[in-house]
Amino acid sequence: MINIGNKIKSHRIAIAQAIVRVSRQETIDAVVNKTVPKGDVLESSRIAGLFGIKKTSELIPDCHPLPIEFAQIRHNIQGLDIIIETEVHTIYRTGVEVEAMHGSSVVALTIYDMLKPIDKEIEIVGIKLLTKKGGKSQFSDKLSRPLKASVIVCSDSISAGKKQDSAGKAILQKLEKSNITNCNYQIIPDEFKEIQDTVQKLYDEKNDLIILTGGTGLSTRDITPEAIRPLLDREIPGIGETARNHGQELMPYSMLSRSLGGLKGNTLILALPGSTRGASESMDALFPYLLHIFKIMEHSSHD
Repeated sequence: MINIGNKIKSHRIAIAQAIVRVSRQETIDAVVNKTVPKGDVLESSRIAGLFGIKKTSELIPDCHPLPIEFAQIRHNIQGLDIIIETEVHTIYRTGVEVEAMHGSSVVALTIYDMLKPIDKEIEIVGIKLLTKKGGKSQFSDKLSRPLKASVIVCSDSISAGKKQDSAGKAILQKLEKSNITNCNYQIIPDEFKEIQDTVQKLYDEKNDLIILTGGTGLSTRDITPEAIRPLLDREIPGIGETARNHGQELMPYSMLSRSLGGLKGNTLILALPGSTRGASESMDALFPYLLHIFKIMEHSSHD
């Protein structure tokens, strides 16, 4: 099973279809009139499909067990076809496409099993995914222009050459996945004035996004939030809350982070943890969703 621990929970939906084709109208009539010897075909198959959805992870090796928030089986008879649609919702880190397809397949097999005594030429002609929603792909805004970004590593030891940076480089990799490739990268010590001067300079150079990593903890030299907060025109509390909430599910010490974010003019400024894990997990929690800010600002400029 792949690791989905770095993903955030979101509302995910999948709808799958299967078609059972019978050979004569008498079979359809028996289904509609509920005269099939084995019982009510549509209701029995609906119940079987719900069990199928719930047991998907027990039968498909790489499927994760996940909470099913909603499931519905719909039947539609068209000619000699019984068209099955299975809709599944979850609020989780991975999607429910396989659950929906598995549910449809169980419905189709149940119908086949119940009708085979009265019709020897039934066939299942297709099982496919019709649609899916949710996850990062749904929240990836297409902007009218590429963004200019800067990543600042705030660390005395890295600035002095005593340690190698990995958190800043992890942030750059995450930005690249969000199609942000025009990035400046620099390392500075944990000095209040230097942090402020560097951010101000990058703001004056019209960077759209400035991300600082390091200095958000509780040691005496961790001053990044204190340096950044006075520069912001508007702090966005949800940024720090979201990063900490996601991190808390993976590492209890995330509650101690003082990550923050906000706007200075039209520039988004973030202060993220200095550990590689903390920086990477914060980026997973915030991107690409934060880029919606630039979409909002684009619309505002046209109003």
